[in-house]
Amino acid sequence: MTDPQPTDDRRAPDQLPRTDGGTATGADETTLDPWGSSTVADYRKLFEEFGIEEFDDVLPDVPSPHYLMRRGVIFGHRGYDRVARAMANDEEFAVLSGWMPTGDPHIGHKLVIDEIVWHQQQGGDAYALIADMEAHSARGLSWDEIARHSREYLLSLIALGFDPEEGEIYRQSDNRPLQDLAFELGAHVNFSEMQALYGFDGGTNVSHMQSVVTQMADILYPQIDEPKPTVIPVGPDQDPHVRLSRDLAASMRYFKVSEAYASFETDSEERALIGEAYDALSESTDDPVRCDEAADWLSPDMTLLSDYGTSTGENILEQAEDEVIESAVEKLRAAGKEPLRPRTRFLDRTATDDAFEALIEAIEGEKRVYEGHIDSFELSREDAESLAREVELDHGGYGFVAPSSIYHRFMTGLTGGKMSSSVPASHISLLDDPEEGYEKVKSATTGGRETAEKQRELGGRADECPVYELYNYLLAADDDEFAIRVYEECTNGERLCGGCKEQAAELMREFLEDHQEKREEAKEVLDGLDIDLGFGAETEAAN
Repeated sequence: MTDPQPTDDRRAPDQLPRTDGGTATGADETTLDPWGSSTVADYRKLFEEFGIEEFDDVLPDVPSPHYLMRRGVIFGHRGYDRVARAMANDEEFAVLSGWMPTGDPHIGHKLVIDEIVWHQQQGGDAYALIADMEAHSARGLSWDEIARHSREYLLSLIALGFDPEEGEIYRQSDNRPLQDLAFELGAHVNFSEMQALYGFDGGTNVSHMQSVVTQMADILYPQIDEPKPTVIPVGPDQDPHVRLSRDLAASMRYFKVSEAYASFETDSEERALIGEAYDALSESTDDPVRCDEAADWLSPDMTLLSDYGTSTGENILEQAEDEVIESAVEKLRAAGKEPLRPRTRFLDRTATDDAFEALIEAIEGEKRVYEGHIDSFELSREDAESLAREVELDHGGYGFVAPSSIYHRFMTGLTGGKMSSSVPASHISLLDDPEEGYEKVKSATTGGRETAEKQRELGGRADECPVYELYNYLLAADDDEFAIRVYEECTNGERLCGGCKEQAAELMREFLEDHQEKREEAKEVLDGLDIDLGFGAETEAAN
């Protein structure tokens, strides 16, 4: 394949061509099911309904971003700013993702492989896993089938640039440290949580539930020896796994570090209100601010707001829910004359007695020790986080950093709707004969108009075109200018569908020819690795 040459184009994100790939015809709601047919009718709903953050917000902080990031194919994230900082500062970070080997790898899977390989090339510790336990428990595949498919995935992984000498490849069923970690994590998750996240019920088999805990161990596995920022590249349908893993990473920690103002515990909303009261009251007096005074300031009758109020204070009170204000006031009144004073809190979650005592000793400066927590009046939150992790690691804990994630759009199937492994015409397998790939592209649905005349007059609908997605996601490679040119020629009527599909089909044929040559070269590499894929894979290799 002749790759389009990369350019130095750095247009603003909204100037690069983007599509809403994967919008299912007729879909009117968002479902995120890791084992089903997830639909995303409007990607903006993922920000509103699930708290996924927009990737454009962190894009400026990513050194030399991948073209999938620049073009909005990677559209969302959770906590990726932590990984971007590590990358920019040449600090340790990791990337992990994998596949449930239920069929042949296709161009949709290439997105994940590209993201793993790119992070590895940026200096990250790279992990690629075969979710064979999940395939067996959730899909009922035999171990022989799983082994055969696993080999095909790994050949494409290596052919697309993964360096197995610098990274790690493993199967869930053959990784004892992973299984031990899964056992420990299982003590921190219950059926009701799985029911809420995944819709499990009385008919869900135990092995399927166990495979979920194993996937949580997968996500945290890069940190098993040393905590570090870790990114998990996935489609949005895998977000339930990411959310649960972040919760488990927190619940496994010995200590929770937060900000506080008094001896009692508050949630983040209550804490924000109490902080406003403290700031307003402390500006007007040199005397210690008392909890009951803050309660008066926050009271619904606003008794002291006329004396101490600020426009900021008024705004935050107007925006706060009544029950949040009432709860904060109730806690403040119960504390009475206790001084209100900012501090950093170490809350005991799962710490051993020895670890708790060691933390008390390690905190320098003014501090106050309570039964379940320690308050420091001199440590910043960042320094407190570092100290808590250091003590935890010294006393047998993991010190997990909350895993991050990035999300790419679903690719639209060549026949319209979602790309599906069970519909061969909807996708191009990385194992397809190059001529078959050529013909599939030539037969693909497009976003063109009914006639060439209308296309020239009105322009094509590149945003709704599976063929344009092939350019944007794959065929234009790192050349943004090429992808932009295809988009603009389509939408202004210069480019007609016949010629566009012919060019795309030829590029696809070249890609498959090149990829399959590299797969042949990868066989020797894979066979030289210490990975036992099972009887089925060995038989396939011998053939």
